[in-house]
Amino acid sequence: MSKKIVFMGTPEFAVPSLEALKNSKHKIISVYSQPASKANRGQKIIKSKIEIISEKFSLKVRTPAKLDTDEEYNFLKSIKPDIVIVVAYGKIIPKRFLNIPRFGFINVHASLLPRWRGAAPIQRSIMNLDSETGISIMKISEHLDSGPILSQDKIKINQNIDSLILSKLLSQLGAKSLISALEKIEKGEANFKPQDHEMATYAKKISKSEAKINWNESARKVLAKVNGLNPNPGAWFEINKERYKVWRAKISSLNGQAGKIVDEKLIIACKEKSIEIIEIQKEGKNRQQIDKFLLGNKIKKGVLLI
Repeated sequence: MSKKIVFMGTPEFAVPSLEALKNSKHKIISVYSQPASKANRGQKIIKSKIEIISEKFSLKVRTPAKLDTDEEYNFLKSIKPDIVIVVAYGKIIPKRFLNIPRFGFINVHASLLPRWRGAAPIQRSIMNLDSETGISIMKISEHLDSGPILSQDKIKINQNIDSLILSKLLSQLGAKSLISALEKIEKGEANFKPQDHEMATYAKKISKSEAKINWNESARKVLAKVNGLNPNPGAWFEINKERYKVWRAKISSLNGQAGKIVDEKLIIACKEKSIEIIEIQKEGKNRQQIDKFLLGNKIKKGVLLI
C-alpha cells in the first residue's frame, strides 16, 4: 500500500531521493525546503535545488524561515503524513513534530552512523582518510543523528575521489537505499537497531580557517584535504601574501623540506613525499590547469611556503 509522504530537503544531494519517491507508488503530499537565498549582494534570488525540482513536478513546496512554529506544526498535523523523509534539509526537526507521522521521520544520512554525525560527513570522511563511507537510513530522534538505524549501504573511498564526486555517488545510493527501506516499512519488516553512542564521531561544519594547507602534514593528508574541500571552500596556500586555491592535485615521490617548492612545475614538499598540483586558482582569477597557470606566474623552485 502506498504511503503519504512529506519530503524535507534542500541541496542537490537530496534531488535523487525526491525523484525516486516521485517515480515510486508513494504519494508526496508536501515538500519542505530552505528559503531562497540572495546571491551577488542581493541582485538575484536563488531557489534551492529541491524547490526547483518540486515546481517542475508540480509539488506543493513550503519554505519557512523557521520550522518550529505553531503554523507549521498544525499544517503538518492536518495533512496526516504516514512518513516524513528528511534528506539534507538543513534544519533541526522540533521534538514535538516527531510523533506526527505514523512511521516517524526517516533520515537519509551520508555516513555509516554512528561515525560522522553532523553537518559535514562527506568532507570529514575524505579528510580523515577513511577507506569507506556510505548511507544510513535512520529514524530521527531528539538528539542529532542519534536515532536507530534501519539499514546501511557502503561505498569505498580512494585517494582520487573528492567531495563533489562522492556526494553524487552517495546521493544516488541514498535514493536506492530509501526506496528499499520504504519497502521494508511497508511489509512490516523494518528492524530499527539502536546506535552504539560510545562509537560516535562528529562531522562539524567546515571552517574557513582549517582550509589552509599545512605542509608539515604528509602528502597523503594534504591531498585528502584538497579532495575533501573540493569544491567548497577549497584548500589553499599563500605565496607573497596572495592566496591560491588548489582544485586538483596528486602525490609525488619527490622529497624535501616541508613547504618548499622542489620542482619548476609547482611540486611542493610535505612532511612525507610531496604534492603535485594539477589545477589551481589564483585569488581573483579563473581556475587553470597547472601548465597554463605557470606560463603567466613565475613561481621559482626553492621558494619556501609558510
